[in-house]
Amino acid sequence: MIKGVGTDIIEINRFEKLVNNAHFMERFFTQGEREYLKTKRIESTAGYFSAKEAVVKALGTGFKGIKFTDVEIIKVNSVPKVVLHGNALKIAEDMGIKTIHLSISHCRDYAISYAVAEG
Repeated sequence: MIKGVGTDIIEINRFEKLVNNAHFMERFFTQGEREYLKTKRIESTAGYFSAKEAVVKALGTGFKGIKFTDVEIIKVNSVPKVVLHGNALKIAEDMGIKTIHLSISHCRDYAISYAVAEG
């Protein structure tokens, strides 16, 4: 059963200066995400940020009471997966969410993500 859906689109050029700002990167991305994104182009950073936004929209909460690092995006065999921590995990458990399916894409100017919470 689908418990929620979320989507987000973001301009990639907003991240050109931010990826070099350590405070920004630490606030919005987990250590694992930062390590992965160091090896990728800016489109990936924008895509991961967009994915986090889509996930909290699928939870129905936005970032109210949830830290950006409570939503972690990992790659498993090149497929993006969602790992929840902290309050995001508690909210998902309370809602009966078992899996969050995620798609991330981009073109030259925009990154977009779509999340489907299933329980």
